[in-house]
Amino acid sequence: MIWTVAVSLLGLMALSIPVGIVLFILGIGVGEVFSAFPLLRGLGQVVWSSSSSSTLIAIPLFVLLGEILVRGGVAARTYGALDKWLSWLPGGLIHANIATATMFSATSGSSVATAATVATVAMPQADRLNYDPKLFSGAIAAGGTLGILIPPSINLIVYGFLTETSIPQLFSAGLLPGLLMALAFVVITALICKARPALGGPSRSFSWSERLGSLVQLVPIIILFTVVIGSIYAGWATPTESAAIGVVIAALIAVTLGTGLGLGTVGEALQGTIRISAMIMLVITGAYFLNFAMTSAGLGRQLTAMLENTGLPPLGTLLLVVLLYLVLGFFIETLSLMVATIPIIVPIIAGLGYDKVWFGVLMIVLIEMALITPPVGLNLFVVQSARTKGSMNDVILGVIPYVLVMLCMIALLIAAPGLALWLPSVL
Repeated sequence: MIWTVAVSLLGLMALSIPVGIVLFILGIGVGEVFSAFPLLRGLGQVVWSSSSSSTLIAIPLFVLLGEILVRGGVAARTYGALDKWLSWLPGGLIHANIATATMFSATSGSSVATAATVATVAMPQADRLNYDPKLFSGAIAAGGTLGILIPPSINLIVYGFLTETSIPQLFSAGLLPGLLMALAFVVITALICKARPALGGPSRSFSWSERLGSLVQLVPIIILFTVVIGSIYAGWATPTESAAIGVVIAALIAVTLGTGLGLGTVGEALQGTIRISAMIMLVITGAYFLNFAMTSAGLGRQLTAMLENTGLPPLGTLLLVVLLYLVLGFFIETLSLMVATIPIIVPIIAGLGYDKVWFGVLMIVLIEMALITPPVGLNLFVVQSARTKGSMNDVILGVIPYVLVMLCMIALLIAAPGLALWLPSVL
């Protein structure tokens, strides 16, 4: 049954059927073929229970927060300020791509939204200054993945909801690995451009007065991140409440320092929020029903027995799960991969003695890699859509150094779990 479901999932997705619909179709099919009970009768209750949680309200609020910042012109101002501070490094403007993605990861909670934001602002500069299209595009796609690791992360909210794990602890666990990976992106970019200066574009410099003057553009984003995340860690607000506070602050920033928020801009932000949130909720409810059907039909027991019968020690089983995610990440959209596997995989990992908070961070890094690996890496398509020329191969080749960084981060998290668990223990 395991292989039947897996092959059916890939086959239906190959037909370009929306992922959320695929999950519902598979759930109904599993119930009809493998279950002795009429599981379809439980569809209404499963959809209601999976979509009525107050925790999930944080998702559209964080999406709206990011939409306001992008459409209010705050992204372009932030990008220009970071360019002035980082242009002296080998690679120049490429580092501004990574730094801007890091800062917007700390506000938007979405990798796709972060990549789209930076690509829209940065791509015209790549053509104007004659940067290498591969490395420049790859840095944007890879930097965008930080949106689901650095808090507030929509994917971490989904993970916490599905596994009943503390979302504030997940947020704090993802912060240090996320910042460390952003730093590693900067370092590997500088090393590549030091070895091959032509890839880094022309040499550019700014005076200290220009740099210091640009700081005013960074202060609003820093304040926004501090209030949103600080209110959660201090216990003053839940993730949902902090997201609502963040929307208000983002609107004030856009009105006072950005291009403003007219009725047209607000309408576009709301439409974007509705589209993204509806897609996420369809996937979540579809996956919940599929998981309900598979559990009722005994798939969870089959998978658990299969892993236990391998005779591997806990570390061996963990590495097998990591390999499973690496392979599935090539073919399945990231959020779908998470919600379809978490209810089955996480209990197995927890049963082996591993911490669920730590595994949540490890899973997110694996999911990040899926965002920039073909054939279905969403960030690759987002960045390519912002380009005016060149093929997808440029973006794919450009992300290779950053994929290697992610593999190193996976190894580091396995070797030193404290990298993710230290900050939650302190807070």
